[in-house]
Amino acid sequence: MTERDSPADNPTPTFPVAVILERRKASSPWCDYTWQAKGIAVGRGDDAADPRVVRDDGDSALFLVGGLDVTLYADECESYYYNLISETPRAYVVAHVGDPDSAPEPFRISMSFDEAHAYLEGDDEIFAVDVPAEVYRWTEAFVIANYFPEKKRKRKLRDWTADEPAGGAHPS
Repeated sequence: MTERDSPADNPTPTFPVAVILERRKASSPWCDYTWQAKGIAVGRGDDAADPRVVRDDGDSALFLVGGLDVTLYADECESYYYNLISETPRAYVVAHVGDPDSAPEPFRISMSFDEAHAYLEGDDEIFAVDVPAEVYRWTEAFVIANYFPEKKRKRKLRDWTADEPAGGAHPS
């Protein structure tokens, strides 16, 4: 993260991350592998188009997909806030998926449940992963600087009996 990316100074700050994908052998006759996002790593990683193999033991393999950012927006602060105060805060990896054997292609990482939920309407896959401490603190600073919750007000109830004419009869 650079000075220009500090949450207080930039209306749309970004934090460079890479996605960790896991490929496992499938026990299904329809596909050879299953894919899952296992987490995000702080730092840009490689900007290469293909995922970089981190570990491969035959039954499972880990890949690093770099060149991604978490971007925060002031109008999503309420969703960030509720994510951060939840029992298990999550980052949401949004990825294009092709055939079952090919790796998902992460293209967006969000701290907003609302944004991730909107992507569920399409054909994209959403993976909820743990939030690294650095990203948590950075998002928290952004929320503190930009979120001003509106005070919930009770609506004043109107006395409907005061509108009835005397004697309880309705005019015809």
